Amino acid sequence: MRMDEERDLTPRERTEDAQAELSLRPERLAEYIGQDRVKANLRLLLDAALARKEPLDHILLYGPPGLGKTTLASIVAREMGVNIKISSGPAFERPGDVVSIVSNLGHGDVLFVDEIHRLNRVIEETLYPAMEDFAVDFIIGKGPSARTMRLPLKHFTLIGATTRLGLISSPLRDRFGVHYNLELYDQTALAEIVRRSAHILQVTLEPGATEEIAKRSRGTPRIANRLLKRVRDYAQVKANGVATREVAAEALAMLEVDSLGLDATDRRLLDTVISKFDGGPVGLDTIAAATNEEADTIEDVYEPFLLQLGFLQRTPRGRMATPLAYAHLGKIMPRRNADPTTAQPTLFNPTT
Repeated sequence: MRMDEERDLTPRERTEDAQAELSLRPERLAEYIGQDRVKANLRLLLDAALARKEPLDHILLYGPPGLGKTTLASIVAREMGVNIKISSGPAFERPGDVVSIVSNLGHGDVLFVDEIHRLNRVIEETLYPAMEDFAVDFIIGKGPSARTMRLPLKHFTLIGATTRLGLISSPLRDRFGVHYNLELYDQTALAEIVRRSAHILQVTLEPGATEEIAKRSRGTPRIANRLLKRVRDYAQVKANGVATREVAAEALAMLEVDSLGLDATDRRLLDTVISKFDGGPVGLDTIAAATNEEADTIEDVYEPFLLQLGFLQRTPRGRMATPLAYAHLGKIMPRRNADPTTAQPTLFNPTT
């Protein structure tokens, strides 16, 4: 289901949900793996609000995609025992869209807006009184007879999620009482997520396979679960349903996911910077044009992991490939001298 489609979820378990395929998303905060700092702060926030019998303050979640922002929003609603309506920034096209949604929220309900940085300025200005005063203003009529009406709202909680915190305007960002930064997961947490998902999917996964999937998951639970499903498929067809370390490695090799989690697109981006632009510096738009990828996709999806690995650097003049990137791709790193006519290529040695 697309994120720009609205979904109403209730804390009550529904029959059709039980009959559907088991979800890999945790339903309670205690089941949520990783992000310990965020969980501790969120647990305190939830307990305080429940003790006072008050709605939660507005929450802003930010970080790379696939880390569980939508899952956390659903958990918050379930822990509070309220409904949640899920939408996304691009789905709000007119101020009337905001009025329609917030006016139908019950007391304490959660409105989750993914990609909130993509709200336009008019929509933001409609949200300001809704978030602060729990009321929306709208104009009735046209011309000299037009008048402004204020519609009171029930107290609700807005949870915004973004991968681009810097693109959210300061007035909107300041109206969130709580800001939580979700960071990429370490291998230990990812291995625990893989084990939990394997149990739910009833996959026979040996410890070596769990580690292999975890270390190639780019620090992202969504990717870990996706790779687990592909390993399951490979094991079912090629290995009688048992996923060993060797089986997992073979399955991931078919997907062109290497030992560090880089896929074909990651390697193509690095190779473009190295081969076509002499390692950089090169601008993001130039890389996007050379690789036929969207600049936003490169910046939001691929760059964070390459930066974390130390394969890419951001400089004032553009992106640069690092010696680690040369070594990983088996490329020869040129020695840049003051006189370019005397520059001799040298093979990078990571031990020196």
